[in-house]
Amino acid sequence: MASETELEDWRRAAQKLELAVASAVVGQRETIHLIKIALFARGHVLLEGGVGVGKTTLLRAFARATGGDFERIEGTIDLMPGDLIYHTFVDADGKPRIDPGPLLRHGEGLTTFFFNEINRSRPQVQSLLLRAMAERSVSAFGREYRFPHMTVFADRNKVEKDETFELASAARDRFLFELNMPTPSDTDVRRALVFDPAFHDADALIESVPSAVIDSTRLNVIGAAIQRSVTLSPSMESYILKIWEATETPQRFDIQLDGVDMERLILAGASPRGMSALVRAVRVNAWLDGRLHAIPEDVHTVLLPALGHRVFFTPVYEMRRQELAEALTATIMRKIAVP
Repeated sequence: MASETELEDWRRAAQKLELAVASAVVGQRETIHLIKIALFARGHVLLEGGVGVGKTTLLRAFARATGGDFERIEGTIDLMPGDLIYHTFVDADGKPRIDPGPLLRHGEGLTTFFFNEINRSRPQVQSLLLRAMAERSVSAFGREYRFPHMTVFADRNKVEKDETFELASAARDRFLFELNMPTPSDTDVRRALVFDPAFHDADALIESVPSAVIDSTRLNVIGAAIQRSVTLSPSMESYILKIWEATETPQRFDIQLDGVDMERLILAGASPRGMSALVRAVRVNAWLDGRLHAIPEDVHTVLLPALGHRVFFTPVYEMRRQELAEALTATIMRKIAVP
């Protein structure tokens, strides 16, 4: 187990990581903080957000600050599973060539993999990605390739619905967090993004981010140490178990949402894997706050991003998913007594 001194050293490094990314990506403080939690909780992230809000820039900044390699792939209707593994082309001599694809070309140095518009890709492609997320490895060319330090980020196109394949519930459950990356509303931030030339050159902006602020090859070790070191009291455990019950049968806790038949709302509550993910994130948030014990505020910080995409509504309410998920989690926090 890591010593308290080592955990404190890593906590200071985590603070430097957040500052490094925030130096290039403005107006996204909450998103940056939650991605930092995901990195130390060793979980993958499903990003939501409009076109051009800076998702790729944000993830490139994280890759640079963690000293690892970044890779991105675009989801398209004609993308095949093999396209993640290898790239075929004809070289200058007219001979066919096979090169490693985006998952393999960086070897174990791959730390940040961004699948843009994942719902444009076929279920077979999504399935391969899910395996890579779960096992951090793939089999190809008669051997197994591992990328133990990789974190997967995926983005869904929520505007255009033609030729899209929505993620199945089991696929969404594989992501630790679902985060909304909004267009900044602060006037000064909006002015800077539009008129400051520093934000018009993404490559130069990424170069300005301090490199290798933390050692990404040790994230697995320190992440495991955080989980072993941060404790939850019996009252905190009871609190989290009640939240779990509330995602399954909210009416038992007198949870009501305007204009919603609560008896018909829930198709399935959070899964055991989802609750385990919530607890991992809770422990990391406590550690980042300088504590080795969790408190209710740690739960409140990560409740919506960890469980909002893991509570499944009946078809009549699914079209209002984002609105109802936010309302449900907010009401759960208000109704269930904190320890």
